[in-house]
Amino acid sequence: MERAAVPARPATPVAPGEGDRIAKLLARAGIASRREIERMIAEGRIAIGEDVVETPATILKSLAGVTVDGKPVAAPEPTRLFRFHKPNGVLTTERDPRGRATIYDRLPRGLPRLVPVGRLDLNTEGLLLLTTDGGLKRQLELPATGVERSYRARVFGEVSQAMLEDLIEGVEIEGVRYGSIDANLERRTGRNAWVEMKLKEGKNREVRRVLEYLGLQVSRLIRTSYGPFRLGDLPVGAVDEVLQHELVAFRKTLK
Repeated sequence: MERAAVPARPATPVAPGEGDRIAKLLARAGIASRREIERMIAEGRIAIGEDVVETPATILKSLAGVTVDGKPVAAPEPTRLFRFHKPNGVLTTERDPRGRATIYDRLPRGLPRLVPVGRLDLNTEGLLLLTTDGGLKRQLELPATGVERSYRARVFGEVSQAMLEDLIEGVEIEGVRYGSIDANLERRTGRNAWVEMKLKEGKNREVRRVLEYLGLQVSRLIRTSYGPFRLGDLPVGAVDEVLQHELVAFRKTLK
């Protein structure tokens, strides 16, 4: 979402190391995701003064004089973080060529421009963090940052705590190495069970792949926490904002 501002003297591209890429700065300012910004640059919609930006690799010290669709871009506002209870059957994407529902179809009106932290599969529900800051998004997604995610999975098949204990050492599936997973059998009724899993990588479909590797069928998957932020009793489809002091305290703990 573009925010009007009084334009300053147009910024001048600088050498690498003296600033940041314009795509990064615009994402941090909440204009759009980096990918969307790259598309906007290719369409000639972003300019510095009278000059149309030709590459997302343009290095700037600030967004002074930068316009999007002819409108000046304001300086970045403080980072904001939201919890969203993603429903089942909704895509974590901005738009879908096949016309399927996305999280943006479910979010209430009046929110700032938000980007999701990581993804939840179409049939995975639960906690999805949304932020105005593309830099925070990437930081939280990096495995090196070590932010723990927790899930609850309803599975069908033969499962024991001993089987799950082996996941603490990690596992390799079809050439892909998955790191340590702390898995616990919550309860079991016949061949149906609930399993809790905690991990720090969050690779594509990691939880489902690992459980299927163990011979289990996943009928429901819920993300219950991401770092210190928990799903709790947030209703399905609801969204609320993380308090600013909680976000500041959390960012101080990141590697």
